[in-house]
Amino acid sequence: MMKQKMAVIGLGHMGRQMIHRLLPQYTEKIEVVAICDSDESSLHREAAEAGIRPRLYTDYRQLLDEVTLDLVYIAVPPSLHYDVARIAFEKGIHVFCEKPLANSLTEARSLVELAEESNVLHAVHFSLPLDPAVLKLQGLLEDQAIGRIQSMDLYLEFPQWPRAWQQNPWITSRQQGGYLLEVGIHWIQMIQQVFGPITHVKSEIEFPPDSNQSESRVQAVLRLHHDIEIRLSGTDQREGEERVSLVVHGEEGTLALENWRDLYRSGKDTDLQPVSADDVVSPLPILKQIIQILNGESGLIYDFYDGYNAQVVLEALRKPGEGFTDVRPQLMGDKTEGFIVTT
Repeated sequence: MMKQKMAVIGLGHMGRQMIHRLLPQYTEKIEVVAICDSDESSLHREAAEAGIRPRLYTDYRQLLDEVTLDLVYIAVPPSLHYDVARIAFEKGIHVFCEKPLANSLTEARSLVELAEESNVLHAVHFSLPLDPAVLKLQGLLEDQAIGRIQSMDLYLEFPQWPRAWQQNPWITSRQQGGYLLEVGIHWIQMIQQVFGPITHVKSEIEFPPDSNQSESRVQAVLRLHHDIEIRLSGTDQREGEERVSLVVHGEEGTLALENWRDLYRSGKDTDLQPVSADDVVSPLPILKQIIQILNGESGLIYDFYDGYNAQVVLEALRKPGEGFTDVRPQLMGDKTEGFIVTT
């Protein structure tokens, strides 16, 4: 079997995770033939630490022009997603892109159109819906473990933004950063997959006096297609540890997914108790699914349509109108599940 030839563009936190943690698991099926970052010293350091010898570039345009590729992983800041993906599609290269899909809704829609025209694989690195705790939560909901859902609460609360391990020049910028864009997009997309389309958004958002800085406080309501409402609370001034959680209130009890992966359940008259997800088999990581698809097998990915639909809700949160905004006219299709494809 021929190895798939892959390039990694961007060596921030996610790019480093890819070359140091994910790709070493699949060395028999995929080969990193090129990496790119604007910091030349970072290129040499990361390649040496990973024990790989790819071609090194500081210009992604030059890389995409000179290197024969099957797949490119895009892990640059959001403002560059569009241009990198556009060039890759023009060259018939499969694209695996970090979230958010693009830096604006216009760019995101254009990327969906380019992806469809190119007839290659296009995937966004959304993994939360396939996490064992989320799959367990979904199974409990399907079994009516807490009865009919009445409402939900989504907490995106941080003692500071950015977090200590997340320092870079753009993570706090109003254009490309903020916790809604970096963290909230994961939960928006997961909610769309597990609970169905978000159709209406009402948001109150506060920004610091500095017009370049990202949001400080958010209070919002997301309304699902069956009128269930999700109350969103966001802040960068939380006292104590950060809280990134979804709490689902039902007629017969509550399910709480706390800090990404800790699942709890309560009944009407009982306190929250931990729920193990050890019995759940997850198809993660997404990279494995992509490799399967490129090798002619079936696989589960979230494509650029999913990325676009999540960005519709994200932009409605970040740029609110008066009262509820009906986002249904902007949504593409009626996709509520991951995309299973074969090439």
